[in-house]
Formats: sequence, C-alpha cells, structure tokens
Amino acid sequence: MAVRSDDSVVLVTQKKVVDKLVDASSVTHMFRITKSIGVVMTGMLPDAKATVQRARHEAAQFEYENGFPIPVAHLAQRMADVSQLYTQHAFMRALGVVSIFAGVDSAGSKPQLYKVDPAGHFLGYKACSAGAKEQEAANQLEKRLKALDTGAAAGAAVATPSHAQALEVAISALQECVGSDLKPTDIEVAVVTADTGLFRTLTEAEIDVILTAISDRD
Repeated sequence: MAVRSDDSVVLVTQKKVVDKLVDASSVTHMFRITKSIGVVMTGMLPDAKATVQRARHEAAQFEYENGFPIPVAHLAQRMADVSQLYTQHAFMRALGVVSIFAGVDSAGSKPQLYKVDPAGHFLGYKACSAGAKEQEAANQLEKRLKALDTGAAAGAAVATPSHAQALEVAISALQECVGSDLKPTDIEVAVVTADTGLFRTLTEAEIDVILTAISDRD
C-alpha cells in the first residue's frame, strides 16, 4: 500500500515470516535508494534485491554525472526501462517484482509516488497497491480517500489527505484486506516527508501508537 499526502508519502506492507527459525528483524521489503527516495518491493525477494541494487547504481551514477540527486520520476522511468528490456529477449526472464517508489526531489518539494511493474509500465499515483489482493486493496484505498471529502461530487477525484490521514488510510486498508487486526510486528511502515526530504522506516513503537489510535477510533 502507498498513499501520497500533501506533504509526505506513506508506504505500508505486510511482513510475513513463514519459517519460525528466521529472525524477523532481518526480513524487509522496504529499501532506501537515496536519502530522499525509498521503495517497497512486492514479489520475489532475490529479484527485489537485484532491482534495489540497480536503482542505487542508477541514482549514484546520475548524481555523479549531473551534480544533483536523481529526480524520483527519472529514477522510476529508468527502472521501468530496465524492466522492459528484460522482456525483449528469450534468454532473459522478466523480473518478478513490482516496485513502488516514493520520494521528494529536495526538502520542501512536492512528494511523489510511482509504481513500476515487471513489464516496464510505470505511472504516478495518489495512492496505489500491489500484491495478491491488489484490486481489493485499490478499492479500499479509493473508498477511504473519497470518504475524507464528504462534499465531493460523484465521479470527483479522490481527496488528498494529510500525513496523519494517509497513515490511517494505508494501514486501515491493509487491515481490511488481511481480514484481521494487525500487530506492530506484522507490518512495515515507511514515510518520506517534504519538510525534511528524508526517507525513513518507522519503529515498532511508532507503529503501535498508530495502530492503537486506529483501534480506539473504530
């Protein structure tokens, strides 16, 4: 799940560890590309790590050649081009991962959200989802964002939430798709804010505060 607010982008993903012997703290689907750009990966974890490594290379190469950090839109387009290239040859399989990039181009600039699929298609979004229940999640996001603007006319665009609302919408929509209440250890949450221009993941304590607030409101 990803939701863009007025001054931030919120990324939320379910954290599932099947093998009980695995240290859950070593498993993640959230990755930092630059200090102001992050990505959540859905799909095959080895492909995800290869994609993250390539994205970091593209970002570093761009900054070295141009003298300023890579724009979020340009990075998403470059990674879409790489994904599309993998579909052109029989000896190369498509990368089995959907990437959702979030970031700001500099502190104070407008937050941006892009989704890149394995075929190389990418678009900017106000909110988006990926995974097994993608359509159900997208419906939940649209429903909850429209509910924020009760005065909107039928067919109007969804409302742009505040940062706090974006957190609540993303986590609540994920809970609805999962069909049960979530614990802080069940999800990963990351944010990138326009005021600081930094991408960071939230701690379990911070997530617990948000989940408690949602539970109390319901």
